[in-house]
Amino acid sequence: MAEYKKPLPQITPLSEPFYKAAREHKLLIQKCKDCSKYVFYPKHFCPHCLSDNLEWVQSSGKGKVYSYTVCRSNVPANFAADLPYSVAIVELDEGVWMLTNIVDCNVDDVKCDMPVEVAFEDITDTIALPKFKPRAA
Repeated sequence: MAEYKKPLPQITPLSEPFYKAAREHKLLIQKCKDCSKYVFYPKHFCPHCLSDNLEWVQSSGKGKVYSYTVCRSNVPANFAADLPYSVAIVELDEGVWMLTNIVDCNVDDVKCDMPVEVAFEDITDTIALPKFKPRAA
C-alpha cells in the first residue's frame, strides 16, 4: 500500500466502532434505542430525545447527494494530485447526512438527488474511509 500523505482521522473511543467497521467495509451509524432515530456523526447522546441509549447498527450504505461542490483549485498540497474532486453531503436512506467524496464518477456528472452507495477506500493497513459512488436508481 502506498504511503498515505493526507490527514488521518483522529479515532477516539466514541468513533472507534465506526472506523473498525469501516475497515471491514461496513458502514455503521448509531440508532437511539429510545426514540428509534438514527444518528451520525458519533455522539454520546441522541440529538432528538437526549437519551444516552445509543447502539451501533449497520447502514444500508445507500442514499442520495443532498449537496456538493467541486474542488478544482486552491486546495492543500496533499490534495492537489486529486484535482478535480467532489465533496458532497450524502443523505443516507436512514435520514442522516455524511460529509464525503463522490468517487468513480466524473465531477461534472455529480448532481443533487443522484443515487449513491458506499464505496470504501483502504488508505492504510488499519484505516478505510467510506466514500460514495453512483448507483442505479
